[in-house]
Amino acid sequence: MKNFKFAIAWVCIVACSLSNAQVKILDKIIAIVDDDVVLQSELNRRMSSIIKQIKQSNTTAPPEDLLKKQVLDRLISERIQLSIGYNAGVRISDDELNQAIGRVAASNNLSIDQYIDRLTMEGTSLSIIREEVRHELIIMRVQQASIMRRIRVSDQELNNFLNSEEGQLVSSPDVNIGQILLAVSSNASKASIDRVSNQAMDLYQQIQDGKDFKELALSYSMDQSALQGGDLGWRNMAQLPKIFSQEIDLLTLGTVSEPIRSGAGFHLIKLYDRRGGDAKLIEQNLVRHILLEPNALRNKLETKKFLQQIKNQVLAGEDFEQLAKAHSEDKSSALDGGNLGWSTPGMFVPEFEATMNNIAIGEISEPFESQFGWHILQVTDRRQQDFSEEILRNRAQNLIRQRKYDEELQVWLQEIKDEAFIEIKI
Repeated sequence: MKNFKFAIAWVCIVACSLSNAQVKILDKIIAIVDDDVVLQSELNRRMSSIIKQIKQSNTTAPPEDLLKKQVLDRLISERIQLSIGYNAGVRISDDELNQAIGRVAASNNLSIDQYIDRLTMEGTSLSIIREEVRHELIIMRVQQASIMRRIRVSDQELNNFLNSEEGQLVSSPDVNIGQILLAVSSNASKASIDRVSNQAMDLYQQIQDGKDFKELALSYSMDQSALQGGDLGWRNMAQLPKIFSQEIDLLTLGTVSEPIRSGAGFHLIKLYDRRGGDAKLIEQNLVRHILLEPNALRNKLETKKFLQQIKNQVLAGEDFEQLAKAHSEDKSSALDGGNLGWSTPGMFVPEFEATMNNIAIGEISEPFESQFGWHILQVTDRRQQDFSEEILRNRAQNLIRQRKYDEELQVWLQEIKDEAFIEIKI
């Protein structure tokens, strides 16, 4: 199909007027990219879209020749990536495409019908939008597959990051706090310091007796947050002075610290809320299953019936593991009697997780369908597991990977461009 497009483009698309026999060029090739081409109409359409976006953002557009070069470079890069995707068998189904367009519409606070109506009013064809979104999805998959396999994060690199100042910010909780500050000048006498200390203790006692913290902050605090009732908002614990973070660690929600002495004076800190940094208890299921896939000799209904027969055999006393070894078409788990080990949320497809999470321990599920075929499953045990450390390390690893991804992406884009045959014809 691509070669056909290439051949057609080479001879150009022409229209002959029968009345005056003049030839009018409707489109032309502006770049050859390996076995594909970029047409003038594509460049014009993309230029028009980008110029419109620039105007809407009230940004000054670069000179037209520079913008045209940048847009053409982008189109060439996309052609190369699409070619990689097609050759690798990357395909986007209509369902995936419809869901993506639905997300675009939702991001504009529109229903799909409203979004289509707006495209029509703007003179944009829905078929063109669908093709552009399809291309974006293919390119995204090609980039992810190509870049992620180039990225490695060693344990030493991960440990170094977690031990760094930035790593501490990732692992530390955020706290929503308020403050009352009674200031003490640097040259204050001992008597003055004692007087302010006693006042701070008096305020602390009033709060313990039920006085409103924010009212006292408005009346007495010498901090710039006083007019907000002492509200300091959300702060990361790692960014707070140690004398404060140590005291906040000891507070429960809604409580106030005793006066804390600093170089600025005496502080009363109230903890309103805390997020992150706590133990992450996650429910895990120890699960096993038997998978059957419909095929040319066994349709969906027959597959479901056969799976029901296997379930009945288990209920009659036959061993689940032996039946899984004999019948399950999930090759990765069949040899282990269908055992999938301890689950974590998001590990399985939604249909599988919904069944697994709503079944009693030891019970055999009814046959259910997922994208992989028909299953029955059994949860043999459940537990609450603390994944705080694992979640923290995964979060840090993802952050490092994302940084490396952005760097590697630019290197990879230049590499594939250097390896491609490109001829600019304008």
